[in-house]
Amino acid sequence: MAARIITVAQQKGGAGKTTLAAQLAVTWARRKNSVAIVDIDPQRSLAAWHAWRAAHYPDGVALHLSDVAGWRLGTELDRLRHRFDIVIVDTPPHAETDARAAVRAGDMLLLPIQPSPMDLWATQPTVHMAETENTAALIVMNRMPPRGKLPDILLERLLEEGLPIAHTKMGNRVAYAASMMEGKGVVEYQPSSTAAREIGALATEVLATLKGREKRR
Repeated sequence: MAARIITVAQQKGGAGKTTLAAQLAVTWARRKNSVAIVDIDPQRSLAAWHAWRAAHYPDGVALHLSDVAGWRLGTELDRLRHRFDIVIVDTPPHAETDARAAVRAGDMLLLPIQPSPMDLWATQPTVHMAETENTAALIVMNRMPPRGKLPDILLERLLEEGLPIAHTKMGNRVAYAASMMEGKGVVEYQPSSTAAREIGALATEVLATLKGREKRR
């Protein structure tokens, strides 16, 4: 079976794309999936994390890295498609051409959004891009504070616009960054933590959403 290709994109920088991509990759790999990560962001943050992981946590689950320029993405995905179960593409912000190519190639777009008006305003164009390319989109509410009205306001605005929202919400938890500093995913770093349960639930939801879409085709 060909790999499921999952693109992580958001026009606004700093929304947590790379952390989400890395955390999902480790979670799926721990569940016995073969996983490749593709970094087309010129900042190369995902590639840097992967290198740190290889140097400081070599006994972790295997993740294949493809560190390529955006214009080579199609060729690289063709190479990976029949070698892995899941391929995750981390895209650059503010790069219409590269992001669009990644969204077009993907089976699903994951779009992290933080509780801020800037994130909200940047979301609609990316969802529209997915619709244009006939790619399923799923908004992930990310770095949500434990209390306060802002997350509820954000959710209400997203629902008003009819945007597709993941049931799983990611908290603003130190464990995600701390695990990345160790070259790990949080399911390796603190496997019994709330953060590990969150990313595990999101990993399950994403694949279930993809399977549901495949059955409807």
